[in-house]
Amino acid sequence: MVAVNEFVRRQVKGSGKTYSSKLSFEEIALHAEERLGDNHFRQGYRDGVVLVEVSPTLVPHFICPLVKIDENTKFITERVKRREEEKPYLRIRALNGTPLPAGKVELVLYRHDVLKENNEHSTTEKWELISINAIPEGVDALPMGPVTMMRNQLEFPGGTKGHYSSEQWAESVEFWQNYAVLVPDKSPEE
Repeated sequence: MVAVNEFVRRQVKGSGKTYSSKLSFEEIALHAEERLGDNHFRQGYRDGVVLVEVSPTLVPHFICPLVKIDENTKFITERVKRREEEKPYLRIRALNGTPLPAGKVELVLYRHDVLKENNEHSTTEKWELISINAIPEGVDALPMGPVTMMRNQLEFPGGTKGHYSSEQWAESVEFWQNYAVLVPDKSPEE
């Protein structure tokens, strides 16, 4: 069974994260469970983390928050925290640009024992939906953000123990030098 972790519930319109205004978190978790059972997934950055491929028929139901950076892109940098117990970090977002269409979507699932390491489980189910990641058309894979990698590798609060190769670090930095999250539209849900 795949349950919904409370952390993913922040991924709504206006959050600057991938979201769906057509599917509930419970429907997305059910889809993840079906796709996991049909082997439509790949291993994540460590044992107990998997990336489930959303069926191509559902990809249009997800909004990708990323823009391609060009010479006209303007940015805003803020010092923020995701949660109270975490260290603040610098979040850089684009102030302009057109959100890219999603070419595919991956659902990040963490196994119960991995979440329990830091008491971040929301349920007792074997798997929990942690994140929804839309990947722009033409991009093969979405690298984890360098701040998330740092939080994991240094085992900071809010991180889940992980170790990354120099190639993974370089791919992450290179990707995030070319793409940015667009400052979210604060208009009400459609």
